[in-house]
Amino acid sequence: MTRVAVLGAGAWGTAISCVLAARLEVTLWARDAAQAAAIGSSRRNERYLPGFELPSTVTVTGDLKPAVSGARLALAATPVAGLRELLQKLGSGVPVVWLCKGFEEGTGELPHQIAAASLGDKARFGALSGPSFAEEVARGLPCALTLASRDAAFAREAAALLHGGRMRVYYSSDLVGVEIGGAVKNVMAIAAGISDGLGLGLNARAALITRGLAEITRLGIALGGQPETFMGLAGAGDLILTATGDLSRNRRVGLELARGRSLKDVVANLGHVAEGVHSAREVAKLALSRGVEMPVTDAVSAVLEGRLTPAAAVERLMARESKMER
Repeated sequence: MTRVAVLGAGAWGTAISCVLAARLEVTLWARDAAQAAAIGSSRRNERYLPGFELPSTVTVTGDLKPAVSGARLALAATPVAGLRELLQKLGSGVPVVWLCKGFEEGTGELPHQIAAASLGDKARFGALSGPSFAEEVARGLPCALTLASRDAAFAREAAALLHGGRMRVYYSSDLVGVEIGGAVKNVMAIAAGISDGLGLGLNARAALITRGLAEITRLGIALGGQPETFMGLAGAGDLILTATGDLSRNRRVGLELARGRSLKDVVANLGHVAEGVHSAREVAKLALSRGVEMPVTDAVSAVLEGRLTPAAAVERLMARESKMER
């Protein structure tokens, strides 16, 4: 049986291990040895994905080297903040696909830039993205994803390996477009949460999602992405889910900020990483450097940094002059 290594025992890593175990030999690696031991003995990850039992066929380990030994593919399921360290430890011996979405705080780099620096340009790597709440994936509910790599053959091969059951996997060679869609939609989900938290209604939420998609597309094209990518699963699909779904961490951040809670308290009570919090400033800086207008992103960034209240950010957006829709 084909073997894959899932590197990172958070909610998404645990969920995809549950799904893939029906067709593949899966090893789940946890960075924390104590966490690995606890999951291995209880067959549950109560910290990140409570209520689900890990299939008995999934091997759990806290040792990275045996986790990837003999694996045809490694799935990096860490947050963006932990990706560089993981890839440097992993090396270029096994092809890798990351599941995280966002920009690295400080450097402003996307995951593929981190991978190129850590593994070298000749390594085979890519991203798996699209609308996919971990809890629903673990329950075996249907989902559809996009696997992207600049190496079109690798994208096709890796997608075919992961595709099956209730998880449909498409492939794409537009790695930049898929990553931009996955990263910036988290910022837009915070905006949608703020709108809902302020009670601005369904019309306002629909407008934010639509104009948010326009911003994502503008930035993506400026960075070399293909326009059609942003109308697909990794663009519109992921944005709609994250901006409207109650399981969305980023939307929850916006909701709580609108209710007057501090960002520090909101993040502390999440228990998970909300990538939009880290990405908003990087997206705004990148847009400014490329001359791309992103007013919703700027507003979210201002709220997260404490420069505007949620209500004031909405007023700023509404006060913008009328212009042709693009």
